[in-house]
Amino acid sequence: MEITSAAFRENAVAALSDPQLRRALANAGGGFVERRRQAVAALPEFERLRDEAKRIKDHALAHLDLYLEAYERNAEAAGGQVHWAETAADARAIVLAICRGAGARTVTKGKSMIAEEIAINAHLEAAGIVPVETDLGEYIIQLRGEGPSHIIAPAIHVNRDQIEAEFRRVHTHLPPERDLREPTSLLAEARGVLRQKFLAADVGITGANFLVAETGSSIIVTNEGNGDLSQTLPKVHIVLASIEKVVPTLEDAATLLRVLARSATGQDMSVYTTFSTGPRRPEDPDGPEAYHVVILDNGRSAMLGTAFQEMLRCIRCGACMDHCPVYHAVGGHAYGAPYVGPMGAVLDPALFGLERTKDLPNASTFCGRCESVCPVRIPLPNLMRHWREKEFERGLQPATQRFGLSLWAALARRPALYRAATALAARTLSGLSRR
Repeated sequence: MEITSAAFRENAVAALSDPQLRRALANAGGGFVERRRQAVAALPEFERLRDEAKRIKDHALAHLDLYLEAYERNAEAAGGQVHWAETAADARAIVLAICRGAGARTVTKGKSMIAEEIAINAHLEAAGIVPVETDLGEYIIQLRGEGPSHIIAPAIHVNRDQIEAEFRRVHTHLPPERDLREPTSLLAEARGVLRQKFLAADVGITGANFLVAETGSSIIVTNEGNGDLSQTLPKVHIVLASIEKVVPTLEDAATLLRVLARSATGQDMSVYTTFSTGPRRPEDPDGPEAYHVVILDNGRSAMLGTAFQEMLRCIRCGACMDHCPVYHAVGGHAYGAPYVGPMGAVLDPALFGLERTKDLPNASTFCGRCESVCPVRIPLPNLMRHWREKEFERGLQPATQRFGLSLWAALARRPALYRAATALAARTLSGLSRR
């Protein structure tokens, strides 16, 4: 997707003046918060699981090269092919080459944030290949020509009337008099349309919540089953993942899955948790003939050994944005980048450059709710402060703001002068208020 984070302030103003968006965010956001609260309360060991999840991710990141090599070795031993992509352009080229090699005309896609990060849909379309999003929310925003506004609820900003309008605009082969007033009728129509896409697809693309070094497996979690259909029906399955998704063992993955679903949707486990290891074997009833895994760096290795390494623990649950007052005020599209909310405010500058995303770390009240609910205990407010410091060091702030901060710092180092200045300011404001 095009990065428009430089216009965050303008985007935020527009979002705040959009009454439909405000209603949609108000209606949807509270449900995630309450369901997570209930799920956590029902599991006494949840805080210990958070500690263990953090330990697993820290260990994997400390030995990332070893576990990535082990994953590659075991994935290829199972018949898969692993491709390494240093940049988004490299990843796009790899995916396109695989699709062309398969003679693909249609590609079905499960929800994948890496696909958004590398803008694979536009790249495939430019090459004459039709990508079809199969997650219901992703399908809706694809029809609208939008990116996701939330990691796990990509169409959280859209209401029922807008969905009906899009379906009537696009599904012109269906009777115009059909009744789409109920959400169930919208769901049934989407299923019917997408079923034909699943059957016609030559290639299926999914993301990966985790890559398991021990077995060479990729794991996806969904609540609709579209990920399973995207990876088992086409003759070629492509997994898009980033380097930090690798975990050492199946047992580690099981621990992370326990905190992921509870933090994301308030479920004990997602409806579908699917492990894929290589292509179809002779005794398998279904599955792809070829299994490819594209592992993306795109700036992540530069985060290792820095304060921002902690961000690589993220398991993409969305809890931080569910609890963020700024996100709930402006929504996801205001951020102008694939990753939104507090986690996006930290990750986007690392991936796309601070110069293009400098307003995002400033889009925070520092209330600390994001850190308090993060299942892997990422200190998000502290990392946003680090980006603010770098913004100041590089002179990216407006001159007036830099001057004001410099003046405040000079006064703060001189207590007597600071007290005199604040007293003068207080008297001045008091005098103005009496006028």
